[in-house]
Amino acid sequence: MTMDHLKYQVLEMLKNDCRTSLEDMAVMLGVSTQNIASMVDEMEKEQIILRYSPVVNWDKTDRQFVEAMIEVKVTPQKEKGFDAIAKRIYQYNEVKSVFLMSGTYDLLILAEAPTLKELALFVSEKLSVMETVTGTSTSFVLKRYKQDGVIFDTPSEDQRLVVSP
Repeated sequence: MTMDHLKYQVLEMLKNDCRTSLEDMAVMLGVSTQNIASMVDEMEKEQIILRYSPVVNWDKTDRQFVEAMIEVKVTPQKEKGFDAIAKRIYQYNEVKSVFLMSGTYDLLILAEAPTLKELALFVSEKLSVMETVTGTSTSFVLKRYKQDGVIFDTPSEDQRLVVSP
């Protein structure tokens, strides 16, 4: 097993459950706990691992917020391309993710605010008025079915056997 392959396996384990202990990973992969610990430390220092984060089903809490996907068309800046505008956009607190896309728009933004009005103000007063932004299209998230491989609200199936006379 190559070291690179082992690193990918550790990353997959952490991505699937960030609470997996170093000891459990070592047992599952057949290597020492110290080997796993040094590998994880190295990947944290190299910024391969940036953060450990759970997938949260916010619908099961009383937290109120509005989330939207915003497609943004921009004019890239000379010698800076899309990076400068993306950097400017991701500085806003409302912005949770920014992706450079291929297709009919350039950037995809995942944005969040406490209310619909605040999110609308972000789009109309901060995002749309940027000199390099040529158009936006906002779609609000109504319900989350699956995120990061986790399916939300799966009904529990009856595991009892059918008994017939």
